[in-house]
Amino acid sequence: MKVDGTHYRTIWLAEDGKTVEIIDQTKFPHQFEIARLETVGDAAHAIADMLVRGAPLIGATAAYGIALAMRADPTNENFEAAFTELAATRPTAINLRWALERMRTIVLHAPEDHRAKTAYAAAAAVCDEDVEICAAIGRNGLKLIEAIAAKKADGEPVNILTHCNAGWLATVDWGTATAPIYMAHDGGIDVHVWVDETRPRNQGAALTAWELGKHGVPHTVVVDNVGGHLMQHGLVDLVITGTDRTTARGDVCNKIGTYLKALAAADNGVPFYVALPSPTIDFAIFDGVAEVPIEQRGADEVDRMTGTTADGRIETVSIVAPGSAIANYAFDVTPARLVTGLITERGVLAADQAAIAEAFPERAGRAAE
Repeated sequence: MKVDGTHYRTIWLAEDGKTVEIIDQTKFPHQFEIARLETVGDAAHAIADMLVRGAPLIGATAAYGIALAMRADPTNENFEAAFTELAATRPTAINLRWALERMRTIVLHAPEDHRAKTAYAAAAAVCDEDVEICAAIGRNGLKLIEAIAAKKADGEPVNILTHCNAGWLATVDWGTATAPIYMAHDGGIDVHVWVDETRPRNQGAALTAWELGKHGVPHTVVVDNVGGHLMQHGLVDLVITGTDRTTARGDVCNKIGTYLKALAAADNGVPFYVALPSPTIDFAIFDGVAEVPIEQRGADEVDRMTGTTADGRIETVSIVAPGSAIANYAFDVTPARLVTGLITERGVLAADQAAIAEAFPERAGRAAE
């Protein structure tokens, strides 16, 4: 996608062909900065501290983290140390382990003196594949928006509500939930996006709003609790969110608050779709509520808010009463029964085990072995 007319991916190789560069998402929306990753420790820090975030981008960064490790030391021992360090950074998003296991399969089969080159090529392939998958998700989701637009009176936009950031900043390019939106906008369909601010960390207000604005997509930022009200008053035509892990039967784990949007959508007859690349499907688990590990992050994400002052300074302030205990659950699980459909690179699927297995038999079969 473009930033002020310049095309960017979220992760790429620097001109030296060795260093990895990323967009530092902790600086948004106030600053646009590029960070350099030179070691596997840099990659682990970028994932854990959310310089990069979003399941597909986490996986891509982990893949390049392995490449950086192999450039420094291509031995089996160093590979396993890098694997362990990267795997420990974020427990919920399945793409992280998927990418690491893929790198294990490819890299450890290469001779030690070829491992660095092999790892860089494999990481680049992970990135390119993610772009292709997200573009396919966009084309499949576009059909849903086109169908709604066809029923609208002239001048009425298709109103889409999204939660957190499942845009191109969460992937390598295009995004998942936003890919159909960008394609609809670029194709001349009048779309308008309700952007949940998405506390804590404000990924909607800081990231989704930023990237939609840079691309020229009409949008309005709302606080997280407004979604139900909008749906009650007929102001939402469909909800599209992303996901960090989807179970074999279609339960969806996503940013905290997604479950509440799904409940409101069900109560108001609003279609609730989840856009996901197939690596996000975990065929080894079925009951999302019982089996998906829910990451609990630090209290500062709830207590601290960063913004610009009237004179242009960037300041971080505390907003919680001193001495109060803080719990920071990063994700929740939306049961499959509340999901209208899963927008994947192979079509829009019913959120059930049979439909998912039929669409991805090669992965479902391996998980059953």
